[in-house]
Amino acid sequence: MEERVYNFSAGPAMIAESVLKKAADELVCYPGRGMSVMEMSHRSSMYIEIFDRTKALLKELMNVPDDYEILFLQGGATLQFSAVPLNLLTTGKADYVDSGNFAHLAAEEARKYADVHIAASSREDTYTYVPDTFDWRPDADYAYITTNNTIYGTRYTAIPDTGKVPLVADMSSNILSEPFDVTKFGVIFAGAQKNIGPAGLCIVIVRRDLMGHEDPKCPKLMSWALESKNDSMLNTPNTYGIYMAGLGFEWLRDLGGVNAIYEQNKYKAGLLYDYLDQSTLFKAPARRDCRSLMNVTFVTGDADKDAAFVKYAAKNGLVNLKGHRSVGGMRASIYNAMPVEGVKKLVEVMKAFEKENA
Repeated sequence: MEERVYNFSAGPAMIAESVLKKAADELVCYPGRGMSVMEMSHRSSMYIEIFDRTKALLKELMNVPDDYEILFLQGGATLQFSAVPLNLLTTGKADYVDSGNFAHLAAEEARKYADVHIAASSREDTYTYVPDTFDWRPDADYAYITTNNTIYGTRYTAIPDTGKVPLVADMSSNILSEPFDVTKFGVIFAGAQKNIGPAGLCIVIVRRDLMGHEDPKCPKLMSWALESKNDSMLNTPNTYGIYMAGLGFEWLRDLGGVNAIYEQNKYKAGLLYDYLDQSTLFKAPARRDCRSLMNVTFVTGDADKDAAFVKYAAKNGLVNLKGHRSVGGMRASIYNAMPVEGVKKLVEVMKAFEKENA
């Protein structure tokens, strides 16, 4: 078997090797069922068993209260940029924090349906920090944040208080990486391809009282109430993606759950930031008080040298370190499945490159 590299991709991202091996073992024939999960009818009792177990595992890992629904949907997190206003608007007002690329895109999409007010923004400062003061409207239908900025490497270290206005959070790039109090949110959603499993699945956690008020023009596949009524099976769901998510949830539970992985994530990020802070070659642009634990961005200040480092790292088994095309530089995405050893090797390779290019 070919040796695996350390994959620092921002998503689709690294999946725990034990999860991949279990999926491989069960690919052709799921134990006791005589067929692959991919061949099972989503209405069959054998698949419903997998679905229910996956849902229960997520509920356990995130301590989701009974008055919240968990949906397994398609269309990725981006489809929820439209689904959020279509499901939540009543007066037509929505507040957004523009703290990064995906937060900005979500606000732009919502403008098609809502009177969007930008309650805070770090756009003019190249998204190097997450705002900590907000101009919330008390009569908005909802307030919207993106908890982790994948491209620029920042995150909320404290969740803002929006009072009686429901808070909506796109947690695509840091769900399950640290503890979150679900009761602080009206809606949480996340694409699967960073901390959960393969691309193609979107998880939506929504407080039940917020469902059933959707715009009459809301497409039925974007209606949380209809999806809830049909247990995420208004149409054929991403059956294999849900199964893979379940394997990932089992892996995380067996590690000790979200609290345990949070400690590991802080340690991994600390290794990298500690090196960056003393390096004379590499610099971390994100403001220290809101640095991401999942996406560590860094630069040399020289585009040619950045490109040279990316190639150098790849030769040493460290791949997908090139920064997003909109900002350049480098980005190490160190999601839950990235082992400590991968980060340690990255630091070693950076030190070697710095020594050669001082």
